[in-house]
Amino acid sequence: MSGKKVLIIDDEADILKLIQTVLIKEGIEHVLTSTTAEDGWMQFQETKPDLVLLDIMLPDGEGYEVCKKMRSISKVPILFISAKTEEIDKIVGFAIGGDDYITKPFSPKELAYRVKAQLRRADYAVTDAIEEPILKAGPFELDPQKAELRKNGQLIDVKPKELGVMKFFLQNVNKVISKEKLYDTVWGEDFTGIDNTVMVHIRRLREKIEDQPSSPTYLKTVKGLGYKLTVED
Repeated sequence: MSGKKVLIIDDEADILKLIQTVLIKEGIEHVLTSTTAEDGWMQFQETKPDLVLLDIMLPDGEGYEVCKKMRSISKVPILFISAKTEEIDKIVGFAIGGDDYITKPFSPKELAYRVKAQLRRADYAVTDAIEEPILKAGPFELDPQKAELRKNGQLIDVKPKELGVMKFFLQNVNKVISKEKLYDTVWGEDFTGIDNTVMVHIRRLREKIEDQPSSPTYLKTVKGLGYKLTVED
């Protein structure tokens, strides 16, 4: 991963130095830093990093707004790092395109692991998009190479992780998929049993593919077992 570039945007100098040191020690040589939203956005456009670590509370604005701007032009992994621990903060972070949410204080080694895992998955996504065929089931069609999901021919605006979730379901149509298996496959991490990441993404996906998200026709919950994408042959 020595060729990868990581951009850290955080106004705490100690945090910046700690993360930079840990990532370099883990083999990521190009670690860029910024202390403001404006400078971070400028660096993002100029350097085109492979991953961003983004604080929510910055002196000249919110990381949420920076994330929105980044997402408008890029699909690189964005990991929020924040002292905000409320569930709503995490949900907002995922809803606007964040790929992970790490709360302060954090374990430096765990953060480095999450960064490397996201970088690996980004590489896998590129490879998969080239090699994998278009997936079709019922009204749905997913093109990995174009990173596009359609329902009855209409393009659906989905975030990268939502696309990954839908892709896994389309590879396992009419099969019950456990929350643990889904998390392990799409996020590539061991399931903790307390993370609501899967639930949040399922809800967001239902809002986009279902006519009535509260009473889903396709993406159904199988109580006590997980979820299932149900379509007619």
